[in-house]
Amino acid sequence: MSENRITQLVRKDKKLLIAYYMPEFPVPGATLPVLEALQESGADLIELGIPFSDPIGDGPVIQNAAHTAIQHGVTVKGILEMVRMAREGKGCKKITTPILLMGYSNPLIAYGGDCFMADAVEAGVDGMLIPDLPPEESDDFLDRAKGFGLTVVYLISPVTTPERIELIDSLSTDFSYCLAVNATTGTAKLDDSGSDQRIADYLERVRQHTRKKFVVGFGIKDRERVHRMWELADGAVVGSALLQHVADAKTPEETARLAAEFWNSLK
Repeated sequence: MSENRITQLVRKDKKLLIAYYMPEFPVPGATLPVLEALQESGADLIELGIPFSDPIGDGPVIQNAAHTAIQHGVTVKGILEMVRMAREGKGCKKITTPILLMGYSNPLIAYGGDCFMADAVEAGVDGMLIPDLPPEESDDFLDRAKGFGLTVVYLISPVTTPERIELIDSLSTDFSYCLAVNATTGTAKLDDSGSDQRIADYLERVRQHTRKKFVVGFGIKDRERVHRMWELADGAVVGSALLQHVADAKTPEETARLAAEFWNSLK
């Protein structure tokens, strides 16, 4: 089994800029053009959301995007088909950027665990992040994912104890994902000096208790915050701000243009 793209990416000596995008938002047909736009604009990894009716870890922006995606008929099977088309260069330039799926347990259980993993790998997915899967209860899932060659990413929060940080670091396949604050996506306020110092102290604590790389997400919306997170961690994840920037697009082409415009502004 060949090494997946995320493992290859994380081995490189570079700070990562990771995009989160909800398929078919804001209009049907936008996914493949947006994937191409993000790749061409230099996204190191693309995190594709799996829409769910009750996304408990997400704020209003991603909740709205998820509901829009569901209205547009997005399903787990449909997302895998879009990834397959992207990998084959059908409907867009061939996508070689690593792809991580972020979704909650229920849709994957409904699909069937091993069936999902087999189909995901066959489509060209590289890894998964399941926010409502507790690390302590994920041994079987993690073993199965490793058997399929999939990266699994776990979440660390500002209130995670040092002992649990070490556990999460040991379980995460290639890197861990740190929540900048205890909040839902897109609602974090990171602009005052007090919050900046708290985040710096928190990420220093993470650094002391991890061996693998870790990235930071939640509330990162512009170039200044990206570069600040690069100083403190190994990468930054931008999601809600990207979705907000493309939200008013009326066509897939306009969505892709706005996605590229926004992503280029971060660099």
